[in-house]
Amino acid sequence: MISQTPLPTLASAALELRANVGDRFFRAEADRLARVCHTMAGRFSRGGRLLACALQPADRSDARHVAVEFVHPVIVGKRALSALALTGDGASLHAQIDLLVEPNDIVMTFGDHNDLRPVINLARERGALTLAFASLGAEAEFVPPTIESCIRQELIETLYHVLWELVHVFFEHRGLLENRPPGTVHDGGASGFLYPFLTEAERGLDDVLADVRASILMKAEEAMNLRRSTVQDSERALTAAAEALRRAFSDGGRVLAFGNGGSATDAMDAVADLLFPPHGWSRQPALDLTEDPAILSAIGNDIGHDAVFARQIIAYGRKADVALAFSTSGDSRNIIAALEEARRRGLYTVAFVGYEGGRIAADRLADAVIIAPSEHIPRIQEAHATAWHLLRDRLEQMLRDRLDQR
Repeated sequence: MISQTPLPTLASAALELRANVGDRFFRAEADRLARVCHTMAGRFSRGGRLLACALQPADRSDARHVAVEFVHPVIVGKRALSALALTGDGASLHAQIDLLVEPNDIVMTFGDHNDLRPVINLARERGALTLAFASLGAEAEFVPPTIESCIRQELIETLYHVLWELVHVFFEHRGLLENRPPGTVHDGGASGFLYPFLTEAERGLDDVLADVRASILMKAEEAMNLRRSTVQDSERALTAAAEALRRAFSDGGRVLAFGNGGSATDAMDAVADLLFPPHGWSRQPALDLTEDPAILSAIGNDIGHDAVFARQIIAYGRKADVALAFSTSGDSRNIIAALEEARRRGLYTVAFVGYEGGRIAADRLADAVIIAPSEHIPRIQEAHATAWHLLRDRLEQMLRDRLDQR
């Protein structure tokens, strides 16, 4: 009999640690974050771009995540902002920055690798605004107060989601970017439900910064509350998924992970946590079905986008494998098609979803469904990150317990 610490016991302490660290972090940084949002908005308004840079696998998933958030906004009516993930593919990261960076750009680095220092130095020399999440010499550095890598990554994800959400506040408050006289009445439009102060008459920058600071703290609290409810309400599904992964790896199986947009980067991160694990966790086999643009574009062009993951399940899926899906809506047709194909081939299926679970939950299209009960996509993705990290921690405990029994 394998001895296992119950998930509630494991998760409770982990969630409280996240709550305490997150509260300290965002309370300490709310003022600086508000001012950085304003500065970033000014640079975007002058034609600047966000260049998100990373070198390590898990950090690359964050660079790609922040880029897709800015280019393809999930709030209706928000403008697409120029952003690009640079990960050293085909040339060194320093060479990529040397060729691409311009004075109005924003260079955001992920990770604490020393090779990022010359990248930051070059960007600063060119006049770009530099942001980092480690002490690397950037103008704005936001360093989470913990050495626990999963918690750091979760806090950083919330932080760049907040930056993305609140940069748009200053776009809506055009007077703060264009020196328009105070007192102009502004229509908050599609942002009204998130930022009610946008519909008020414009005041001064300090007043808006105060509102943005308050919004940052509110969003951080919302993120933590959703993390907690997601993990607690999905206790059985997380335990079942961890056990299924343990069995799969014991039987020579692999994880096949997939998702769209920001959820694609969640799949990337899950694979990175298995292939290049933190905390001394064991390495486990996994495939990222979002990774190869040639395969994705060939299937999408020749068959249709709905088949981009199902076709790969046909190509790679084996009965011992686990299909790991991420979908904030729970209704994405290509995710559903892949889960259905995985079921036909005898794979165990795990799905991380949002809202009320969508069709995936309603029609029981996955063996284990983890639901982040929210309609706000950034918060859903943040809760998925925490739930996955706790599942991964639970899996490692099971694998070690199994070894101890031998």
